[in-house]
Amino acid sequence: MTTAGQFAELIRAVEVAAIGVYGDRLMSLVVFGSVGRGTARPDSDLDLLLVADPLPRGRMARVAEFAAVEDALAPRLRRLRDQGLTTEISPVFKTGEEAAHGSPLFLDMVEDARIVLDRDGFFAGILARLRGRLHELGARRVWRGARWYWDLKPDRRPGEVIEL
Repeated sequence: MTTAGQFAELIRAVEVAAIGVYGDRLMSLVVFGSVGRGTARPDSDLDLLLVADPLPRGRMARVAEFAAVEDALAPRLRRLRDQGLTTEISPVFKTGEEAAHGSPLFLDMVEDARIVLDRDGFFAGILARLRGRLHELGARRVWRGARWYWDLKPDRRPGEVIEL
């Protein structure tokens, strides 16, 4: 099986496990980073954005809750490791309100996110608004080798404040 096929299998399993743990609280599940772009290597992280309401307060409490997802995935991850896929799952947790306020991290998702689950188009709407704002600014993503950055407003004047 190809690396892309292995990640596709893992993403489906993550979705099932996340629904099992978060149930109706799960609003959006998004894959980003190299897996979202389709450029993952066998050792690439599986970067996830998980939007759920409510979530426990604090990162460590959120990580502890997500441990049940990782426990459900453990046998599959062991099997995939035996096949050469040595990925780690790297989740980011947001409530709906936190996601609605935006995040610089969403710039990483605006062009390459793979939305796995999105109740009522919640996160797709956030990304569409961000894309629109980037378009208004004339922003462009600039690649330097395998890395990139955003030039948010190429005609920016000194002292000008840019708001997304």
